[in-house]
Amino acid sequence: MAETSTYQGSAARYLPVADHGLVGDLRTVALVGTDGTIDWYCCPSFDAPSVFAAILDADRGGAFELCAIAPARTKQFYFPDTNVLITRFFTEDGVGEIQDFMPVSESSEADRHRLIRRVVCVRGTIPFRARVAPRFGYAAQQHTLRMLDPMALFESEALSLALTATVPLECDGLDVRAKFRLTQGESEVFALDRVSGEVQPRGCPHAEAEREFTATVAFWRRWLSASRYRGRWREMVHRSALTLKLLTYAPTGAIVAAPTTSLPEHIGGERNWDYRYLWVRDAAFCVYALLRLGFTEEAAQFMSFLTDRIDLHADRPSGPLQIMYGIDGRTDLPERKLPDLEGYQGSAPVRVGNAAADQLQLDIYGALIDSIYLYNKWGEPISSDLWDTVSDLVGWVCEHWNQPDEGVWETRGGRKNFLYSRLMCWVAIERAIRMARARGLPADLSHWGMVRDTIYQEIMRHGWSDTRQAFVQHEGDDVLDAAVLMMPLAKFVSPTDPKWLSTLDALTEDLVSDSLVYRYDPQASPDGLRGVEGTFSICSFWYVEALTRAGRVEEARLAFEKMLTYANHLGLYAEQISHTGEQQGNFPQAFTHLALISAAFNLDRALG
Repeated sequence: MAETSTYQGSAARYLPVADHGLVGDLRTVALVGTDGTIDWYCCPSFDAPSVFAAILDADRGGAFELCAIAPARTKQFYFPDTNVLITRFFTEDGVGEIQDFMPVSESSEADRHRLIRRVVCVRGTIPFRARVAPRFGYAAQQHTLRMLDPMALFESEALSLALTATVPLECDGLDVRAKFRLTQGESEVFALDRVSGEVQPRGCPHAEAEREFTATVAFWRRWLSASRYRGRWREMVHRSALTLKLLTYAPTGAIVAAPTTSLPEHIGGERNWDYRYLWVRDAAFCVYALLRLGFTEEAAQFMSFLTDRIDLHADRPSGPLQIMYGIDGRTDLPERKLPDLEGYQGSAPVRVGNAAADQLQLDIYGALIDSIYLYNKWGEPISSDLWDTVSDLVGWVCEHWNQPDEGVWETRGGRKNFLYSRLMCWVAIERAIRMARARGLPADLSHWGMVRDTIYQEIMRHGWSDTRQAFVQHEGDDVLDAAVLMMPLAKFVSPTDPKWLSTLDALTEDLVSDSLVYRYDPQASPDGLRGVEGTFSICSFWYVEALTRAGRVEEARLAFEKMLTYANHLGLYAEQISHTGEQQGNFPQAFTHLALISAAFNLDRALG
């Protein structure tokens, strides 16, 4: 639990990205600031147009404000072992809190996407105020407001929301306001529901709010109880696991890379992307993290989702797989800009959709087949149909591994022969060979083995720089890239091989800053975009794991502990960390949290 800024009536126009927690119902999430404001919420799904988007435009984006009227210090924490968020207000006259949660349901109630905000006074007396100002369709759709006591009905062309409360609501143009005073032991409840033909508005009286609170707490604790992790960093690992689960779309098992769009990698820059989709690479690594902890059901659901997407006859640049999919499995993710939103702290453009969906990124095949290999090993044996699919994929990789591609970092500076792409093609073939041999499955092992060895020799001969005494980003250059940290993690090279230890030293010298790791130097390797970026948090955890495997365990432990200090007050990470230690980029990022789990698991094992 960490103390935040003092608020005198109104917060600054934009809270720091890290000053947020999130709640969700396994279909969408809401970001709640430490000031009590929900400034990001899409309904009815992660990738639906926003209802509240003040995090992308403080004036026009829309928000659900709820806070103490008096000057207050605030603290925020999660109800233990759950995704129920508590925001506390400390004033001169008392202490109050907001309990934010979204009930998780598999019934028709799931379509309600109910967002419950219960306000409680725990000491003294506190006045509160609320302002609910939805701005539908990324603030581009008009809406009407009807006051139907004790309910407010917000209606737009594509979506209608009903606000009910246990306090009187007042109309303020197209918004709703409320003021109320609580003394010790008193509470009030606000509930925001999606309204459709099958889901009718319904109030949320105190007794129902209490039942929903209890049920939501029980759901998350029951889910987390399946974890097998008992190591040194249990609290951080379990928070990461709970976050990964929050980023899972229950109807399909898809795991979004992050629940936000266009939070900038650099304030004022153009590196602003929509991450509300499933990346094959990210989600495949998630399978590894979840299997490590014992969550086999999530891994199985994801495996089913992805294998259904494989199309060996697809005529597209990326081959049988796209690098990303919509959470419902759709392949069309056109990228466009929203000029009417100013962007977080003025960082335009705001983008929805992602043009990188059409890129060729060969590494995804290694990530996918490695996850299938791990599921076959730690989950349950894969089916004969899935093995046939794997065999066909490996055949495709054998034919296409040597193509230039856009690479793991989705650069927009043209295709190159990226070492990481070659590495993961080797992984795809090598893991398939392991499965075939372990289970006696039919395979063209002679051909697969020949191609695997060819890739190995290609990397060793052309991915190594005598000048840098290191493995480099792509053939024909001397640029370093943190992605090569995966070489020992993927078991391509021994973690104590002299060439690898030399590479680790070179990466430490060029790309590491106080345990934080940059992906690459965009000045040395232009990526087609203006501006700079921060350190990439997944790379920092890869670095910890690489140090661990190299036997530099104390160094790894110190780097890991330093990385933990960069988490926000709830243990959450955005994509990147700025040179001043601020979180930046989309938040929270699944990639970072799965890498934390892997690093903690392996470091624990090394420490004994």
